[in-house]
Amino acid sequence: MEHGERILYPCYFNAAYTRAEGRRVPRRLSAKAPVLAEIERALDKLGLKYRADEHHHPGHWIRREGRVVVEWTESKEALMKRVAQKISGKTGGIR
Repeated sequence: MEHGERILYPCYFNAAYTRAEGRRVPRRLSAKAPVLAEIERALDKLGLKYRADEHHHPGHWIRREGRVVVEWTESKEALMKRVAQKISGKTGGIR
């Protein structure tokens, strides 16, 4: 991973997970069972450059869900909220 890149895993957006289990966005913005393709579609809609690969989240190694590496220089939290809004279709009050 290079400077200016952020890694996103599907578990960050999974409503079935608690924060301790790996969810990183508010439950109201999370998805029922997000897959990598949904994250890729959200990134396409946002016009962001990314690459997907087969790597997995260390805490969820058995699931092998993959990840995306996104070119992004702002905070990871801001990126995750924008992606979550596109996946869920909710704005959550963020512009």
